Amino acid sequence: MDHDPMRDLPMTDPILDRDGPARSEPGLLRGLLEDPATRVVELVGDRVPLRPDRSLALRPPAPEDADTLLLYLGRHEGVAHLAACRPTPPGDPVPREERLDAAPFAGLREVAVDLSPAQASLFATALGLANWHVRHPRCPRCGEPTEVVQAGWVRRCTRDGSEHYPRTDPAVIMAVTDADDRLLLARNIGWPEGRFSVLAGFVEPGETIAGAVVREVGEEVGVTVTDVRFVGDQPWPFPASLMIGCTARATTSELTCQPDEIAEARWFTREEFREELLAGYVRAAGRLSISGRLIEGWLGGRLDEVG
Repeated sequence: MDHDPMRDLPMTDPILDRDGPARSEPGLLRGLLEDPATRVVELVGDRVPLRPDRSLALRPPAPEDADTLLLYLGRHEGVAHLAACRPTPPGDPVPREERLDAAPFAGLREVAVDLSPAQASLFATALGLANWHVRHPRCPRCGEPTEVVQAGWVRRCTRDGSEHYPRTDPAVIMAVTDADDRLLLARNIGWPEGRFSVLAGFVEPGETIAGAVVREVGEEVGVTVTDVRFVGDQPWPFPASLMIGCTARATTSELTCQPDEIAEARWFTREEFREELLAGYVRAAGRLSISGRLIEGWLGGRLDEVG
C-alpha cells in the first residue's frame, strides 16, 4: 500500500528543540522578553491569533507579557519561542486584540492540519502545558498554593518546597479487525447518530499498552483481541493525553456494548464503509486525529478522497 496514513499526522514531528537544560537558567524568561528576536505564541484561553494564511501570528515580546503565565517552549531554527497565556475574557469566547490587527483567533483542532510541523508542535506544547497549570494551582501534598518555576515547566509548593511536574495521560486507540478483515467501529453515547470511530481508552496503573488494548476492547464491546501492534502516537492536549495508536486482531466477533459508554458498535467491510460514508449515514473522524488515520490505514486511502 502506497498510502502511509501516519506520514503527515499533525503535532507529531519532533522538529522543535525543547532546550530542557536552559529552563533552569537564572533570568531566562526576563532575558528572552528583552530580546526582540524572541517569538511569542499568544494563548488566550485555548486559542491563538492567526495570520491571513492561517499560520500562527507569532510576534516579538510585549511589555504586558511579563504579567502573564510565561512558558518557554524551546527553539526552532535557533529562535527562542515563548507562550504568553491569558484567560479568555468573560463573555468573549473569541477575543480580539487591536495590536494584532484584529487577527482571528482559533483553537488547535481548527488549524492543526494547516500549520507547519513546527507551529503545530508549538501550539500543542503551549496548550498542553497551559492546561496543566490551570488544573494544578495547589500542592497535591498539603493543598497550599504553588508557584511557577523552571520557565513554566515546574510548579513548586510555597509551603513545603516540593516540586511538581506536568503529567501526560497515556491512552490507547486501536483499529480492530476480524478474520474477514472487517473493521470494528463504535459510537460513544455522547455522540450524534452516524458518528463512528475506533475504540479508545486510558492506560491503567501497572498496565502495558497491549494489556490496555485487550482490556478496553473487552470492556467496551465484549470482543477478545490478540496480536496488538503499535502503529504511531500523537499528543492530544485536550487536556493532556498521548494517544497511542495500535492495531489488533479479533478472535471473537459478537458485540456486547458497555451500556454507559457505547451506544452502538458495528463491523464494517471496506465496501460498506465507503458506501455509508458517501451516503452520509456514517461520519468518521477527520485527518487531524490519529483515529482517522487508523481508519485510513485499514481503508487503504485518505478519508477525504473517498468517492
